[in-house]
Formats: sequence, C-alpha cells, structure tokens
Amino acid sequence: MAFEPTRRRRAVGVTAGLAAAALVLAGCSGTPAEDAGSAPLTIGTTDKVTTLDPAGSYDNGSFAVQNQVFPFLMNTPYGSPDVEPDIAESAEFTAPTQYTVTLKPDLVWANGNDLTSSDVKFSFDRQLAIAADNGPSSLLYNLESVDTPDDTTVVFNLIAPDDQIFPQILSSPAGPIVDEESFSATELTSDDDIVEANAFAGQYVITSYDFNNLIGYKANPDYAGLLGPAKTDVVNVKYFADSSNLKLEVQEGGIDVAFRSLSATDIEDLRGNDNVQVVDGPGGEIRYITFNFDTQPFGATTADADPAKSLAVRQAVADLVDREELADQVYKGTYTPLYSYVPAGLTGATESLKGLYGDGNGAPDVDKATATLTAAGITEPVELNLQYSNDHYGPSSGDEYALIKDQLESSGLFTVNLQTTEWVQYSKDRSSDVYPAYQLGWFPDYSDADNYLTPFFLTENFLKNHYEDQEVNDLILQQAVTVDPDARTALIEEIQDKVAAQLSTVPLLQGAQVAVTGTTVTGASDTLDASFKFRYAALAKG
Repeated sequence: MAFEPTRRRRAVGVTAGLAAAALVLAGCSGTPAEDAGSAPLTIGTTDKVTTLDPAGSYDNGSFAVQNQVFPFLMNTPYGSPDVEPDIAESAEFTAPTQYTVTLKPDLVWANGNDLTSSDVKFSFDRQLAIAADNGPSSLLYNLESVDTPDDTTVVFNLIAPDDQIFPQILSSPAGPIVDEESFSATELTSDDDIVEANAFAGQYVITSYDFNNLIGYKANPDYAGLLGPAKTDVVNVKYFADSSNLKLEVQEGGIDVAFRSLSATDIEDLRGNDNVQVVDGPGGEIRYITFNFDTQPFGATTADADPAKSLAVRQAVADLVDREELADQVYKGTYTPLYSYVPAGLTGATESLKGLYGDGNGAPDVDKATATLTAAGITEPVELNLQYSNDHYGPSSGDEYALIKDQLESSGLFTVNLQTTEWVQYSKDRSSDVYPAYQLGWFPDYSDADNYLTPFFLTENFLKNHYEDQEVNDLILQQAVTVDPDARTALIEEIQDKVAAQLSTVPLLQGAQVAVTGTTVTGASDTLDASFKFRYAALAKG
C-alpha cells in the first residue's frame, strides 16, 4: 500500500532492546442498555461533521459523533484519562512487538451482523489503505500488521517494541471499529450508506441524519462495553451556524445542553443566568498558527525561496504575538497563554518558546523581531496571507485573528491579508497547500504529551505542512517506546526545545472545556473529564 514506505521510514533510528512492558487490563463488563429513564435530550453545537467514516476525518466535530456510535477496543472510563478495555476483555503485550487483545464473546452490530476480530483487522487495515488526507492514519505509524488467530483474538504486530502509546491510540480517532460488511475496504463510505446500514455498536445508534443540521440518536440495547448503558434513551443533536443562536436557545430552554462553541463573552454572561448551569472541565484544547513550509513567505516552492528567510519570518511572528492580550481581550480568561507544544498540566510540558522569542518573559518585542528579519536580509514589510475558519473554532476566531493581524502590522514589519473560509472547505484546502499560514486548534485524542507531538512533527504528519526533521522524528518515536518515566519526560522536553527553534507552528493559547446546561440536566461534569471525550450517554434530564 502507498502508506507502507512512510511507516517503515518512521521506524528508523528508534532505540530498541527495551524490556517488554505488559499491560493487562481487566475490562469492566458493561450491562446491556436497559430502557433509559431520562426524558429526551437536545444538545446544541456549532461544531461541524466532516464525515462519519473514521478513516476520513480527524476533527472534533466528526469524532464527537463517532464516540457515541462506534465501538473501541480501549476506552477511558468516566472521570479518568487512563484507558481500559471497552469491547475487549483484556489487552496486553505478549511480546515486545505484539499487543494482543481478546474480545468479549458474542458481540453484535446493531444491524445483526456478528462483531468479530475480522472486523477489527478490517478497520485498521482500511485506515492504512485509505490514508485519507484528513484522516487519522498517521497515528498508526507503529503498526506493521494485524493477525486474527480466531474470532475473538486480535494480535497487533508493531514495528518498534515496547510502545507505551499504542493502548491510547486504540481509543483515539484511529481506533473506532467498523462493520466490514457495511464499509468499503479501499475508499471512504458515505454518511448515508453508514446510517442506512445501521453499522453501529457504541452506546447509541443513529436513527435520523440530516448532515450538519440534526442527528437523532437512540440508546443501543446491545452495547456491551466499558461505559455501560446510556442514561437517556433518545438524544437529538442540533447544529448551529451561529453561536449567538446557540446561546439564545440554551438560555431560553430550546435545547438542554450547549457544547462547543460559545463565545467567551456569552459564557461570562451565562454564568450569571439562573436558568442555566455553566460546567467547566479540565483543558486540553490548544490554538496555534501553522506555517506551510512550501508556500509561506520565502517557502520552498515560492519564487524567492530561502530557508533562512522563511525561518526568520516564523521567528518574527513568534516575537510579535501577544498571548496575554489574546487571552484577556478576546477570551476573557477562558483561554490562557501557551508557550510550548504540550499544554500545562501534562507530564513533560515546558515553556520552550518563552525564553526564545519576544522579550524572554512571554511579552512581544518589536526590536527583536526587527533584528531577526534584518539579520536574514529582509528589509521590506513581509506580506503574509493568514487564513482562519469562521465557523469551526467558535465565534471569537474573527476577533482573535483580527487582533493577531493588528499585533503583526502595528510593528511595521508585516502586511497581513486576513481571509476566512467555512470549515468543510477549509479542512480540504489547508492540507492541499492552499494556505501559507493558517489557524488550527487541537482537541487531544488521548491525555499524553505524545498526542501533541506525534500528529504534528513526524515526517509524515497530520498538518501536511512539509515540515520534516529526522532528528525530531526519531526522538518522537523513541519517547513512545521509552519505559523509564524520567527518561521519557526528558525526551519530550528535548523535542519541544528542538521544534521551538524551528517553529513548524506557533502555539498561542490553551483552553478549558465548557458546557452550558439546563438546571435539571445532570452528568455533564462526569463526561467533561481528562479523557476529553463528551459522551452523551452520561447525560440525563429530570
């Protein structure tokens, strides 16, 4: 397959020979869903779905749906960031490069098809075969092949031994299991075909589907996983084009829950409204500017390509952005400044950019940016085309990027052409070299520093921004198989230092999870946990 040479190249240079780390996890046996007692719930969001097919999407809006309806081998119980078997009975390293999962017996899809190890192998094989530009297949960089000795046994053959991350990856967007009788092995399957096939085995099934308008869910009585039965039988999710309408609906009781994304001003206002509850959860979301190393000013495919000048442009941007101003003025403290790639609170997080750029203490420094550009031979204002999404990262994105434009232009060193595109088109354009510099956010797949490094900075990465550095690539692979916690932390810190010097992206902000619910809704605090997965099955009303 086309992806195979890439995967093998990534494994070069990985430190091997470490002792095998066994991870045997006794799965909690989920009771099949009974008639859920809660009244029907309506959830509102401005997040958009790209596709229901797990091989074709790597965004929060799509994963929010997939989490409800597809089964996982490993998952995170409510209130914990640590993975445990979901539809599996056990999972363990049976050899340094073999991770063996045993499925629970008698699993079925909602359409009546048997759910066996063959479906598991099919799911991971198709991820690698399709390798969609906007899909999560890059997370499977260490997967060599999948064997199925019998209907309930799955053996993942890994390239590098002792992979400390692989159990987490099985709970990530690369991990949903799909029905091999309903999905294509070689191309993405349409949303309509998935819904028509009733190809679900999660806590819910989809009963009606109007793309990015309304999705109807019903509790799945055959779900036999870690999380147990849903508390609410019927859930409807309504998609809003405008967050102001989302706020209006939740405060007036038109919807029961608003999750992703209200503006910081709206959240601040709703905290004083007795008709709703504002529920806060731990933050793992980050915001950053991505540079396309080919098409950015002085990038590799531009007429005046110059690696030293292109680096100087990125460094000058890092010298000029004022994160405190963005956090306070735009986000009213719901986001905080971020000075590295791994957010504060996770093991290995540093502030690698703080000492390198600006005034050395987190504030901007025009003189330093001027000196950086001058030393590289740039004497005229740099024209920077900067793109952001007007509907995916919340209504404050416009204010955020207008302020970034002002911060850069007020220095006299940049002329910023600010442009915006709706997410469905944006997600295609940004991976096709259309945008020289652009907004992205990241909502983690699992609670480990690796998830802020592997998808972005491996040679073949999710950003597809043409950044590659073999030393960084190998260090990322090495930390993933380093068993000693202190040694692994040191590698994570080293990776951040090296990427900070190269600036594939410029980190800006770190934010919290916030949901707004009606006063009779319970369970939001249970699912706003460090797993960063919003599970509808935890919610109930009345």
